[in-house]
Amino acid sequence: MEHSLSIYNTLTRKKELFVPLHEPHVGMYVCGPTVYGDAHLGHARPAITFDLLFRYLKHLGYKVRYVRNITDVGHLEHDADAGEDKIAKKARLEQLEPMEVVQYYLTRYHKAMDALNVLPPSIEPHASGHIIEQIALVNEIISNGYAYESEGSVYFDVEKYNRAHTYGILSGRHIDDMMNNSRELEGQDEKRNPVDFALWKNAQPEHIMHWPSPWSEGFPGWHCECTAMGRKYLGRQFDIHGGGMDLIFPHHECEIAQAVASQGEDMVRYWVHNNMITINGQKMGKSLGNFITLDEFFDGSHAMLTQPYPAMSIRFFILQAHYRSTVDFSNEALQASEKGLSRLMEAYGHLGRLPASEVSSVDIKDIRSRCYEAMNDDLNSPVVISCLFEAVRTINSVRDGKASLSAGDLKELQEVFRLFLFDILGMSDAGGGGDGRLEAFGKAVDLLLSIRRQVKANKDWATSDRIRNELTALGFEIKDTRDGTEWKY
Repeated sequence: MEHSLSIYNTLTRKKELFVPLHEPHVGMYVCGPTVYGDAHLGHARPAITFDLLFRYLKHLGYKVRYVRNITDVGHLEHDADAGEDKIAKKARLEQLEPMEVVQYYLTRYHKAMDALNVLPPSIEPHASGHIIEQIALVNEIISNGYAYESEGSVYFDVEKYNRAHTYGILSGRHIDDMMNNSRELEGQDEKRNPVDFALWKNAQPEHIMHWPSPWSEGFPGWHCECTAMGRKYLGRQFDIHGGGMDLIFPHHECEIAQAVASQGEDMVRYWVHNNMITINGQKMGKSLGNFITLDEFFDGSHAMLTQPYPAMSIRFFILQAHYRSTVDFSNEALQASEKGLSRLMEAYGHLGRLPASEVSSVDIKDIRSRCYEAMNDDLNSPVVISCLFEAVRTINSVRDGKASLSAGDLKELQEVFRLFLFDILGMSDAGGGGDGRLEAFGKAVDLLLSIRRQVKANKDWATSDRIRNELTALGFEIKDTRDGTEWKY
């Protein structure tokens, strides 16, 4: 296969040509949510970023196995090795079984992802369903001398590992600086070194999620699940590991250490990270309490929102920025995205109704190639969108009689919109059915307006006005012109 996609590798800190290990197969693992609360805008960004990559890789002809995990055990408060399990704490507060909490929020997460038109992954493994694999991983690391048991828990020996390998290779952090900046945490005297991290935790009597192991009745450390499940479903080496930039350290750094300590080499060839969603310059997150859930965006119920925002406006808002750049939330930015997406959708709807000319007065031949060039340059979705807006200006010029397009060029623009706006960027109409439903929707309105023209010709003004008024009440803007009737939603 021709290799055209370049992607930024966090490990090497540069863009690299993407060449799969086992072409045409591609293995991609992305860190999914810890399901103890509703998904917020910060969760939408990695989901949409890696949905874009998933869609584009499939378009290029690759057979992609996309694994996105669900963390339902082992993720302790503040991403540390002390404190309460986030899901267990929610279950205790709500007086529920932990798996009731998991199932409730996972169902809601899937519903939000469907609204955002995020394709489901190939496999969605749960951490709690892979305890055996995580215990086996810990055993391998102990056997290779890079972990130690202490009071029923098992910790990764970072200092010993660093003498043979490099801890901090992904994040760029130096172990001496980490050790100097580390403070002793209460209850962590069982660690040899404050930078060591838990592979297995001995469960305290009040801990309600625990399993038997060679070391204690306990539960796996947060970092183990992705190493164990990535290897189970994608092999000892695979192509892409993705996630938010906030996971580079400690989570992904620890994953690399676990892989090298257990099998002698890292499993991942391309580490890909999206940047953060911020509010007033601060990362949006549950732990900071500054988040807005996706459902609150959809219904406009949060105090910081001035209106509800459709799921596609949120998806478009995220894709208007490059995935490695920060996106700062504001109502003004979301409203601008909503208007921009509306312009694109309207222009696409007009394409099917524009008259074809003998020849084109505008050259549109390079729009497709520039869209591909942008996607191949580290998934540059903002440039793809700008190319589509250029096409909108051409379409509007044709509508105004200031330009002309041949039948071939009109078809080319329709195909470009279908490919890039719908198939790759993943936009859909409000009903979630993609461009097919949008076309049917437009044809239904055209049919009503055609009937209106007939009744007007028969001087049935009452029926004509009724059609116009009821369409207006539904949110349509109807404009009678010398050349016919135009509409937009």
